[in-house]
Amino acid sequence: MQDPVDLTVKPEVEGFFDPDTHTISYVVKDPASNACAIVDSVMDIDYAAGRISTDHADRIIAFVRSRGLAVEWLIETHVHADHLSAAPYIQRELGGRLGIGRNITVVQETFGKIFNEGTEFQRDGSQFDRLFDDGDTYTVGTMKGTALHTPGHTPACMTHVMGDAAFVGDTLFMPDGGSARADFPGGDAEKLYDSIQKVLALPGATRLFMCHDYGPGGREIRWETTVADERAHNIHVGGGRTKAEFVRFRTERDATLAMPRLILPSLQVNMKAGQLPQEEQNGKRYLKVPLNGL
Repeated sequence: MQDPVDLTVKPEVEGFFDPDTHTISYVVKDPASNACAIVDSVMDIDYAAGRISTDHADRIIAFVRSRGLAVEWLIETHVHADHLSAAPYIQRELGGRLGIGRNITVVQETFGKIFNEGTEFQRDGSQFDRLFDDGDTYTVGTMKGTALHTPGHTPACMTHVMGDAAFVGDTLFMPDGGSARADFPGGDAEKLYDSIQKVLALPGATRLFMCHDYGPGGREIRWETTVADERAHNIHVGGGRTKAEFVRFRTERDATLAMPRLILPSLQVNMKAGQLPQEEQNGKRYLKVPLNGL
């Protein structure tokens, strides 16, 4: 595969931080046209009240409209376990095609069983408009995008490269944040290490954009770094840490972590491309809680 990074193409990237889930969504504009992609959008949920709202998504929609942009792609870097996707809502408002990694089918098979979805739930990824394989390309206006398979956090994780910018999902955090957990069903610390090395093999000047930031040590929220900075300073993989060291550290650390607050609603919704459950006879929608864990 040719180098997916074109350092001469510098897309305009606007980040939208959601403080409730510490998620950053992105509008990525082709520098040569008004075309754009939206990466990892968020639908708001008050879980205790069972209330869905669209404040975060509406900020993105207002920005796109104010700039006169045309949405060509809605990209999910993976099936998120900590927030609901707003992609279907934004797609209804602005258009665009919805894409995710082909291994969404693995996630659907796993969690379709966990949530007892039955035979009516299609486990072939057909809820999405495009399933990306490793190295697949697409266009945003005149700008080429490339999907890189970077599993480990989940089997379906992809890093999307557009021009000199790469959107890494949960494969990496900022250098002082390290890396994401690898203990969800289908996660694998060895694969995560290999995926991180794949990202770090990109040109050093490649801009990297995180899906999450938690402000370690109380610093302000940040979401942009570079490959060179991650290589040198990432606290989990920088400075030549070996795979064995990383796997031992990641496994021990993951064993101490609680499940994400929104994992149950997020997985049910996101494995279906962000579609909420169907209304029942009383006109209400319901999410399931499998007792005694996943």
